[in-house]
Amino acid sequence: MGRNLQSSERLRPIDLARGHGLSAQAVRNYEEAGILPAADRTPHGYRVYTPLHARALRTFLALVPGHGHQAATAIMRAVNEGAQQEAFRLVDESHAQLLEDRRTLRAVESALRDLGAGAAFGPGSVSGASSDSASASASGGMFIGPLAGKLGLRPATLRKWERAGLVRPYRDPRTGYRVYGEADVRDARLVHQLRRGGYPLEQIAPLIDRVRTAGGLEPLEAALRDWHGRLSARGRAMLAGAAELDAYLRERG
Repeated sequence: MGRNLQSSERLRPIDLARGHGLSAQAVRNYEEAGILPAADRTPHGYRVYTPLHARALRTFLALVPGHGHQAATAIMRAVNEGAQQEAFRLVDESHAQLLEDRRTLRAVESALRDLGAGAAFGPGSVSGASSDSASASASGGMFIGPLAGKLGLRPATLRKWERAGLVRPYRDPRTGYRVYGEADVRDARLVHQLRRGGYPLEQIAPLIDRVRTAGGLEPLEAALRDWHGRLSARGRAMLAGAAELDAYLRERG
């Protein structure tokens, strides 16, 4: 920064840290990471901060809730290096990710509505192929062929989903055949709905785990409400962070 500072403009690391629940060392670490502009030094080597550094710290802390620590750090570093277009690109990426998360949530809700409205596969779905089918029917399960037919899939697709951990059919100890219970059918239908929506298996896996943890679709409603709340909080946090970032850019000139 290299200019003479009036005494009223001189701030120590502890002055910046106070009020944010930070340590003076954390402030120094932020400077070293490029989150704060480089500070002037006294003849004895002590850092001298200014109100601009205080603004930079407030901006970073405002960006973190909406963008995350890593992205907020990259945004501040770009601004402090004079690379405003890079900073704007990083902000855009965070907004794009939020939009994609909202789309995913809508797809999940749509898939769950479809599951709730669809007719359940009853034990009779497996009838028609030998005593093994009758055994599966008696236990309330389905074999891979009938299930694939109901979903309009190839059995190989269900086997692929099984390898990915998305469905976990029971293996009949006598025949070795896959038997899909009620929960397995539910998982397969949910995966099918999301795949039709264009979502890759790696994005579907966490949802299936959540459905299993919840014990079904109804308890998942609370998780979906929480998901909505977290996305809304991120959106509000991004707005707050944008206001602080705009003020910081204006102060930098």
